[in-house]
Amino acid sequence: MPELTLNNGVTIPQLGFGVFQVPPGETQRVVEDALEAGYRHIDTAAAYRNESGVGAAIAASGIPRDELFITTKLRNGEQGQAQDAFQRSREALGLEVVDLYLIHWPVPSQGLYTQAWKELEKLHQDQQIRAIGVSNFLPDHVDTLLAEAEVVPAVNQIEIHPTFQQSDLAAKCRELGIAVEAYSPLGQGKDLHSEVVALIAAAHEATPAQVILAWHLAQGTIVIPKSADSARMRQNLAAADIKLSPSELDAITALEAGARNGSDPAVAAFTQF
Repeated sequence: MPELTLNNGVTIPQLGFGVFQVPPGETQRVVEDALEAGYRHIDTAAAYRNESGVGAAIAASGIPRDELFITTKLRNGEQGQAQDAFQRSREALGLEVVDLYLIHWPVPSQGLYTQAWKELEKLHQDQQIRAIGVSNFLPDHVDTLLAEAEVVPAVNQIEIHPTFQQSDLAAKCRELGIAVEAYSPLGQGKDLHSEVVALIAAAHEATPAQVILAWHLAQGTIVIPKSADSARMRQNLAAADIKLSPSELDAITALEAGARNGSDPAVAAFTQF
């Protein structure tokens, strides 16, 4: 599995496994299947309400802790109590140290994300978190944060897929040394139906999902697909073995359509996160 080195020297498996919308009661089984398939990077969040299932799967797996990379995220409504929120997540996961902790959304209307970041910096300094980062931060949010931050975020996890690439934001992050991580990497399944993707997949005797994931990996993007099906888990993981040609990469990049599936971080303030 390819790994990337973050701006603080911590390494992260480039292809991980996301558990967004995995029901709490199914999370342990799904994550156990993912770990058995070979995933070593699991991405969850307090808002998903399934951290304890992730923790149970980790404990049941018997995999040495230092072989796993676990990400979780700070809820929007808890930006004013970031330290306490982190401790609740850490306990739910059953971990002494979390590998990556993210501010889930900026929620600019609250005006709290820089305050929350300072608390994450303290947790990082205390070595309770190996790396800290953000999620859904647009350029102005990044600029506001950096104006007050002592630690540059290690990661910005944002919606990226062939029909919504946020290329300017991704380029800005990379210039600042912030790794780009893609959620909804398959466009919530919509991008799998592209004729361009289908033709490339046929040429490689691969699935459309594998081709899109290979496109992400070729750009140096961290990617966290989700599936509750063990066969698809293994197929997605095998995307790391697919090498696309420059012309194939360009053809997928040309699918950009500005087709955001999630909420706009400039205005998002929903309480479920």
